[in-house]
Amino acid sequence: MIGENDCIVAGVSGGADSICLLFVLLELQKRIPFRLAVAHVNHKVRREAGEDADFVKNICRKKGLPFCLLEEDVKDYARRRGIGEEEAGREIRYRFFRKTLDGQVQGGQGRIAVAHNGNDRAETMLFHLFRGTGLAGMSGIRPINGDIIRPLLCVERDEIEAWLLERGIEYRTDSTNGQDDYARNRIRHHILSYAREQICSGAVANMNRAADDLLEAETFVEERMLQLRGVCVRFVEKDGARCAAVSIPEFLAVDRYLQGRILLSCMEEVMGGRRDITAAHVGSVRRLFEGKGNGEIHLPCGFAVYRDYDVGMIGKRRGQTVGEAVPVPSGGGRLEVPGLGTVEIAVFPCENCKNIPKKTYTKWFDCDKITKSMVFRTRRTGDYLTVNRTMGRKSLRDYFINEKIPRQEREELYVLADGSHIVWVPGYRISEYYKVSENTVHILQVKAAGKITERRKES
Repeated sequence: MIGENDCIVAGVSGGADSICLLFVLLELQKRIPFRLAVAHVNHKVRREAGEDADFVKNICRKKGLPFCLLEEDVKDYARRRGIGEEEAGREIRYRFFRKTLDGQVQGGQGRIAVAHNGNDRAETMLFHLFRGTGLAGMSGIRPINGDIIRPLLCVERDEIEAWLLERGIEYRTDSTNGQDDYARNRIRHHILSYAREQICSGAVANMNRAADDLLEAETFVEERMLQLRGVCVRFVEKDGARCAAVSIPEFLAVDRYLQGRILLSCMEEVMGGRRDITAAHVGSVRRLFEGKGNGEIHLPCGFAVYRDYDVGMIGKRRGQTVGEAVPVPSGGGRLEVPGLGTVEIAVFPCENCKNIPKKTYTKWFDCDKITKSMVFRTRRTGDYLTVNRTMGRKSLRDYFINEKIPRQEREELYVLADGSHIVWVPGYRISEYYKVSENTVHILQVKAAGKITERRKES
C-alpha cells in the first residue's frame, strides 16, 4: 500500500476508526519514510462538528502534520444535487481528499488512506447481497482501489477500540452512528450484531475471509473474461459512436457464465456505464445470439443490440445519431428541438414569483439553480428527477415506467437536462428542485411551439 517517499493523505474524522488509522500511519512512518497529511471534512450536520475539527487539528499540530479542513453543508449539497445525504457526504469527502492530495504530492506516488475496517466490509457485503450483486459486490470493500488504500480493513471495530484504549489515545464519538437513519446503520445494529451474538461470534472475521476469496475469484474471472472478449469481440467506430461487434459463433463457444460477463462488459463500455442494465437485458441478448435468424433488442438510453447473421452489434439505436444534444443558449434565443419544434429561451428578473403560468409547453425555472450548460437531449444512464419538496430523487427510467410512457417514445423523447439532473420532461413535469420560489432572483423561460402527444400530463 505504501512505498518510500510516497505522499499519503489520511481522511480523519476524529472517530475511533480514523484516529486509529492516523496513529497506525505514524507508527509505519518509523519503518517506511513517507510524507503524511491529514484531511478533515465538517459536514455541518451535528452541532459538535466544529469541536471534532478542532480535536483533529490539535493532534496534527502536536505531531507536526499538515492539516487541511473543508466545511460544507452536506444537506444543502444533497438538496442541490438531488441525491441522498449519505451519497452527498461521500462525494464531498473524496473530492476534497483528491484535491488535498494534488496539493501535497511532490513527485513519487500519492495515495488516500481511509479508515474502513472489517466490520464495514461485512456490512457492505450484506448491503450488496440484499440489493442484488455479483462476485464484485460480494467481495465488499477492496483493500486497494486505485489511489484509495484501507490499511485497517484486516481488523475489526472491537480490536480498534481496544488498541486505542490500551495506548490511552482519545477519540470523538459521532452521535449519528447510534441512529438507524441509514440502511448501513440498520444492518450494523440489527442484522450483523444478531449474527455475531446468536449465530457465530466470528461472523465478521469469517465474512472477511470469504470476501478475500471472492475478490481473488473476481480478479481471476475478470482477467479470463477480458482474454475471451478479445477473441470474440471487436470495438469499432460507427457513425461517430463506439460499438461492440460480437462474433456469435466464437461467443457461443465461451462458457455460459463468461458469456454474461462479456455481454455486460460490452454494454458498459459502449453505454458508458451499467446502471440501467439488468440481468434481464443480458439474458435477452444471449437468447438472441443463441436463436436462429436476425433480430434486435432495445436497451435503455437509446442503445440496442442487432443480430445480422453471425455478427451481433451493440451500439446506438439505428436512426439515432450521436451528438444529438441541442445546447440551450444561456442568454436566450431560439433553437430547433426534435419533437418540440421551435423552442424560445428567455432570461429575466423575477418580479412576481407567485403568478407562475400553468402551461404545458411554457415553463419557468429558477435560473440561478442551474449549475451546468443545459441541453435538450434524449435520456442517458444516470438521469434523475427531484419529485417532491423534500428533494426526493427518482431515476428518469423509473419515472417513465411509472407514467407508462411507451418504450419507443422513451427513447426518442427530448428532455431538458442540467448534467444528469433532468429539469423538464416536456409534456409531463418539471423537476421540483428547479421550480420558482420566493427566493428566485432570475427566471429562465422555456417555450416550446411544437405539440407533443395530447395524452401527456400538465405538470
